[in-house]
Amino acid sequence: MHDAFTDRATLTNLQLGGLIPLTSSDYPSCLAAVVFCQGCPWRCGYCHNPHLIPRHGVSPLKWTDVINFLHRRQGLLDAVVFSGGEPTLQSGIKQAMTEVRELGFRVGLHTNGAYPSHLAELLPLTSWVGMDIKSTFANYDRVTGTPTSGEKSRKSAQLLLASGVPYEFRTTVHPIYHSTTLLLELAEELQQLGAKHYMLQEFRPQGCADEAFKSIHGDQNLLKDLLCNRLEDMFESFTVRRN
Repeated sequence: MHDAFTDRATLTNLQLGGLIPLTSSDYPSCLAAVVFCQGCPWRCGYCHNPHLIPRHGVSPLKWTDVINFLHRRQGLLDAVVFSGGEPTLQSGIKQAMTEVRELGFRVGLHTNGAYPSHLAELLPLTSWVGMDIKSTFANYDRVTGTPTSGEKSRKSAQLLLASGVPYEFRTTVHPIYHSTTLLLELAEELQQLGAKHYMLQEFRPQGCADEAFKSIHGDQNLLKDLLCNRLEDMFESFTVRRN
C-alpha cells in the first residue's frame, strides 16, 4: 500500500517556516541548528509561534537550502533539531531526518505529541526528544482547542518513554491555564507514566498573538519555591526555565 508519510518523493512537500543556524539551548549539551516546520493542528492561546500554525506559510526556505547549509556545517554543529509548528505533521519529515543522520548529525525533535503513530515511526531516527505537555491529560482540550488531544498526548508520552530515546517533558506555565494544584496533578500523572525528566518554563509574551495572554503574563506566581521543591523530589531531573 502506498504510504504518503514514508514515501521519499514527498520530501519536496516539507513546508519550512525558518531556520536558526546556531543554538546551544535547544538540544542538551550540543551546538545545534533548528529547523522550524510549518503547520500545527492545535490552537494554544499562549503560542509564541502563531505564524507557524497554518499548514502552508510564506517562507522562501526550501529543504535543499537547509541541506546545503548543513553540508557547510559538518564538523561544526553536533545536531539538527526539528521544531515547529508540529514537525510530525509533515509528510517529508522522516526522509529529512534520514538525510540529516547521513550527514553525521544527531537528530533532535520538538513535538507536542499530536500524532502518536507518526512519532512511533520517527523515534528510531531521533537522538533526543523534547515533548511539550500542555496540562493534565483530562484538561488538554481547554488548552489546545482540539477534542481528544489529551489522549493523543498521553499515547505519545508512553511511546517516547518506551522507546529509550533520551527526552525531556516540559510545560509552559500560564495563569489562564494552570494553577499550583493543577501543576502538581500534572507532575503526578507524568510520574505515574514513568517520566524522570521534567521542566517547567515561564510563558514569554514575545510572539504571542493573543492579547489576553500577553496582558497578564507578569502575574505569574505559580513557579514558587514550594512548588518547585515538591516537583524536584518527584523526578530524577527537574528544572525551571525563567525568562
